[in-house]
Amino acid sequence: MLKLPALRGQLQILSAQNATMLSLCDAFHDASSTLDCLRKDPKADAAIIREYEALCTEIEGEIIEICLAAQNRRR
Repeated sequence: MLKLPALRGQLQILSAQNATMLSLCDAFHDASSTLDCLRKDPKADAAIIREYEALCTEIEGEIIEICLAAQNRRR
């Protein structure tokens, strides 16, 4: 979750308490690692790269939604 440093502490707490969050974090890690490898490969298919970019953005959005909902519940 390098793109979400402001949420890092909350992500650690929620990942320990919420199986869905843990799964999303794992999925984001896998997808972003694959995306990094694809971007380094000069023969990689641009359509596949765009697909992984969209996937990472979608997963990141779901993670942010869960974090914001958790923050709102605490208020």
